Amino acid sequence: MLHEKPTDRSVSSIAQRLRFVYRPAGWGINIALPTVLAPDAMAGVVQSGKGWLSHYGWPMQITLNIEDIHADTPLPPLFRVRQRWQTAPLADVTAAVRAELDRLGLAAQLRPGMRIAVTAGSRGITNIVPITAAAVRWLRDHGAEPFLVPAMGSHGGATAEGQVALLAALGITEQSIGCPIRATMEVVELGRIADGTPVYMDRLAAEADGVLVINRIKTHTSFKAPIESGLAKMCAVGLGKRHGAEIVHRTAVYGLKEQLVPMARMVVERGKVLAGLAILEDARDQTAAIVALPPAEIGGPGEAALLARSKDMMARLPFDRLDVLVVDRIGKNISGTGMDTNVIGRLPIPGEPPPERPVINVIVVFDLTPETHGNANGIGLADITTARLATKIDFHATYVNVLTAGLVGLCKGGLPITLPTERDAVAMAIKTCGQPDPAAVRLVRIPDTLHLEELLVSAALLPEVAAHPDLDVLGPAAWVLDSAEG
Repeated sequence: MLHEKPTDRSVSSIAQRLRFVYRPAGWGINIALPTVLAPDAMAGVVQSGKGWLSHYGWPMQITLNIEDIHADTPLPPLFRVRQRWQTAPLADVTAAVRAELDRLGLAAQLRPGMRIAVTAGSRGITNIVPITAAAVRWLRDHGAEPFLVPAMGSHGGATAEGQVALLAALGITEQSIGCPIRATMEVVELGRIADGTPVYMDRLAAEADGVLVINRIKTHTSFKAPIESGLAKMCAVGLGKRHGAEIVHRTAVYGLKEQLVPMARMVVERGKVLAGLAILEDARDQTAAIVALPPAEIGGPGEAALLARSKDMMARLPFDRLDVLVVDRIGKNISGTGMDTNVIGRLPIPGEPPPERPVINVIVVFDLTPETHGNANGIGLADITTARLATKIDFHATYVNVLTAGLVGLCKGGLPITLPTERDAVAMAIKTCGQPDPAAVRLVRIPDTLHLEELLVSAALLPEVAAHPDLDVLGPAAWVLDSAEG
C-alpha cells in the first residue's frame, strides 16, 4: 500500500530535474522511482504505469542507446580571432550617476524623509552595483529614504524570496547598495489604458512617495519598435510583477509593440515616477553612458533616441552565415532569452520576422550560468545540448518564466536533443549541419552572446577573417571540451 501522498511543496521540489543515462545497445527507457516511496510500494507504482508517477511528476531517468546517437565526426581545427571595436567606457560611473541626477534637477522634487523606491532588475548589467549604490547615496544625501524593489516581472520563480535571491546572485544586497530591499509579488491596479488593458504596479513601489527607475537600454530579443528594452519596459513589466508580465505578453508581440508604452506611461504618471536612469553599454559590455531622463521622456523620444544609440554600439557576430555555432553558456544574466536572439539570428515567434543575419544551421549550447539559478529560458533556441545542462534545469522557474511570456516564450522553453558530453554535442552538430565535409564546416565558438570580442573559428572561415578590416587572427586554438557526462 502506498504511503501518505506527498504535499505539493515536496512534489514541486522533487520534480525539478531530469537524469540522463547513456548505455550500450540493449538498454531501454527506465523510470527512476522516488526514494520517498517505501520499498513495498514500488511494485505497485511500476505496475500501475500511470497514476501517481505521471500525476505527481516524479523525476525521470531517461536511458538511451549511446550507439544510436553517437557521432565519430572529426572536429575542425580552431583559430582565435579578435574583433576590433572602438569604445570609450565611462571612467567613473559613480560620478556620472551623481552628475546626471544633478543635471536633471531632481533634488528640487525631494523633501526630507521621502520614501523613494529604486528599481533593481534581473539582468547582468555591468557596474549595476556601483550605479545603483550611487543613486541610493545621492538620494540619501538629499534627505530621502530610498529602498530597493525587485522589478523583474515573473523572474525568480515569481516569488519575493526568489527575486531577492536573484538580486543577491548579481551582487545586489542591502549591504552592497546601502539601503533596505523590500520585496513583494503583490500589486495594485493603477487603471486601464484605452483598449481596456489593466495596468499593475508593485504595491510597495506604489505606496512610496516616489520611484527612481534604473535599467539598461538595449534592443529587445522578441520584437522591434521605437521603444524596446529599457525604462518603459521596467515600468510596465518589471514593476508590474507577474501580473504585468502576463498582461503584456498575453497578446504576444502585439502587447510588446502596442501596449507596453501606454502601460508604462500610466505607471509613470500615476505611480509617482520621478525620473529614469538609463544605462548604455558598448560592444565590450562596458558602461558607455549613463543618462537621466525626466518622466515625460520615459517611453518617449528621449528613450527612443537612447535605444538607437545603443543599437549602434551592439556586439555582433562578424559572419552572415554559419553551419555551426557553439555557445558555452546561456542564462538570464546574459540575456532575457538566455542567449540574445539578435546575435544568433533566431526569432521563432509566429508573425515576427527573424533578424536578416546571421543564418545559423545548428546551434549547440553546453551549460547554464550559475547566476541563472536553473532558469533555462532560451534553451529552446538551440538544437543540441548536453546532459549536464539538462540536469541543471529548474523546470519550475523555467516554465513560470516561459509561460508568463505566452506565445513569445513558448518557442524558447523546449529541451533540445540532449547528448552525453560536449564532444558528442559538437560532433553531432557537425554531422547534421548540412555540410558533408567536416573540414569545410563554418563553425564559431563563443563564451556567450554577451561576450563576442574573441571568437574561436574553424579554418573554413579564415579567408573571410583575412578580408575583414576589423578582425585579427591571434593564432591556433585547441578544442577544450568537458568529456564528463551529465
